[in-house]
Amino acid sequence: MKEEILKDRNLVVRHSAVELIEHWVLALSGLLLLFSGFGELPMYKRYMVTEIPGFSWAGDFYVNLKIHYLAAIVFIGVVVFHFVYHVWLGHRGLLPKSGDVRDSVKTILSFVGIGEEPKADKYLPEQRLAYFYLGIVGAILVITGVIKVLKNLPSVYFSPWVITAATLIHTFATIFFLLGVLAHLAALVLKVNRPMVKPIFTGRMDLAYVQRRHSLWYEKIALRPLPAEIDKPATPEPDPGVPDPQMPEERASAPVKARKPEAAKEEATERKEDPTMTTVKVKGMTCQHCVMAVKKALGYLDGVRNIDVDLSKGEVQFENSKGIAADKIREAIESAGYQVEPK
Repeated sequence: MKEEILKDRNLVVRHSAVELIEHWVLALSGLLLLFSGFGELPMYKRYMVTEIPGFSWAGDFYVNLKIHYLAAIVFIGVVVFHFVYHVWLGHRGLLPKSGDVRDSVKTILSFVGIGEEPKADKYLPEQRLAYFYLGIVGAILVITGVIKVLKNLPSVYFSPWVITAATLIHTFATIFFLLGVLAHLAALVLKVNRPMVKPIFTGRMDLAYVQRRHSLWYEKIALRPLPAEIDKPATPEPDPGVPDPQMPEERASAPVKARKPEAAKEEATERKEDPTMTTVKVKGMTCQHCVMAVKKALGYLDGVRNIDVDLSKGEVQFENSKGIAADKIREAIESAGYQVEPK
């Protein structure tokens, strides 16, 4: 999958079509497993679920058993594909990292106005923890479910305590899996997380949201060279002493006049006095990496061009031909991880 910024639509490509299909097949098969699993217990008739129009079949044990088996086959198949596919491509963004628990607590506290939310990569720390939790519970369900199926084969024998343990563990794992799914859905109800709903269907996330909550990921994408910059061969600077074969003879033979220092000073003065030129003080820039990050962030604003960064002065000067508001400029720079100082 190619993660890229769609500047003209203010979107960021987050998921590929394969990942979207994988997610939805896994989600739907998991929900069917939960529904049919509880349907194998004598509870849908007791709680009158069968009275709902179209759900009369929910009270039939054998119907639920068949649905459970079919959903399990799909679920296990997608889990295997997920593991092989992402390991093959080297995707590790969802694997838990050191400090995820601490950063998750900080993130939750920031929702109620305590402290600031830590900078995040493509996935938030709580997303990685949820992935780990559901992965472990899902693995337990698969293992114990396979044991429960194999015990029905005439050529396979398990001791009674193994069967009992597998059944109990499978039942409790189902409850924990259900709690994990409910927590996952509840997190999307929070206002701060609602922009994550759209990418589940489209694979694309709002650019401003990425800059605000996934600033580390945004910086990685923004710093990637464009294909034209990679493929375009470097053009050598012309040598003043060597005539250009594509230039007319009379122009090639003409002496090259050096710009006078006074002319260069006048040009610089005119640039500073240009009303469309804007200068801001930026705190935190220390190297060329910082220069590239700030230039990339501002470059995505329509009408901002001719960006010049002075590390020694901590200043960024650029042409703001369309009069972009100061708060938009500050937001772009801060999304790259730097701070705009007040004038």
